[in-house]
Amino acid sequence: MSAATRALAPAPERVRRSWGHRIQRLIVVYLPLVILAAFFLMPLYVVLITGFKPNAEATPQSMWTPPTRLDISAFQTAFEKLAPNLWNSALLVVPGSILSAIVGSVNGFVLSRWRFRGANLIFVLILFGMFIPYQAILIPLVQVMQSIGLYGSIAGLILVHVIYGIPITTLTFRNYYAQIPYELVEASRIDGASMWDVYRRIFLPLSAPGFVVVLIWQFTAIWNDFLFAVILTRSQSWPVTVALNNISGSQIVEWNVQMAAAMLAALPTVIVYLLLGRYFLRGMMAGALKG
Repeated sequence: MSAATRALAPAPERVRRSWGHRIQRLIVVYLPLVILAAFFLMPLYVVLITGFKPNAEATPQSMWTPPTRLDISAFQTAFEKLAPNLWNSALLVVPGSILSAIVGSVNGFVLSRWRFRGANLIFVLILFGMFIPYQAILIPLVQVMQSIGLYGSIAGLILVHVIYGIPITTLTFRNYYAQIPYELVEASRIDGASMWDVYRRIFLPLSAPGFVVVLIWQFTAIWNDFLFAVILTRSQSWPVTVALNNISGSQIVEWNVQMAAAMLAALPTVIVYLLLGRYFLRGMMAGALKG
């Protein structure tokens, strides 16, 4: 080893100090994160191992014990019971999320770029809908759904979720569109473009992060909804959340089937977050949820 190389080589004390700093960082930063992650993953662990147990082993006393053998019969039974309701939830959540995103995008564009008297007041009134408790409007909501002939149907439930999603989707897109330079709008208006052309040719192509945020938000909210679903639909139109609540027995409780059904009901939202989670964070960082 040359003299120059020896001069550049770190001293043993410096190496020990560096390793000590790394170990301290691992303990201080990552150990609490690992503990918290394990704490929040405990319910998932119980659900998974109970779902793969035979009925004889699935008892509250042995909920932490791994199964002696993997048994998928509980998942098969749960899927047979939930298959129609999973399809109902898919028919509900796909159009409901897309329509909510489209309405919110148009509202956000109008309220952020269309200068007219009362725009701020309209925006405040729209946001006020976020703070109205669901329970406060259930009776008039049922009466309205009955009067327009949509009570008990998936179409009526889609309409309710689209309307209730207007405040959050409008807020998201309005704040996202506020980050787009106004000079683009002025230049396009000088070239003779209408407001609709400005939205369609400039704002809509730039709206992918906002749409990802809104679609994930609405997908999760609509898929996990129980109150509107149980009040506004009948048995043939029940989504998976209502069917999951009714899958428990009155006298004999099949814990493995219930846990398997809960896992099947949660799986679509987990898949959506795994596939689009990084785009969701990019949309938030791009200003989609900034005030």
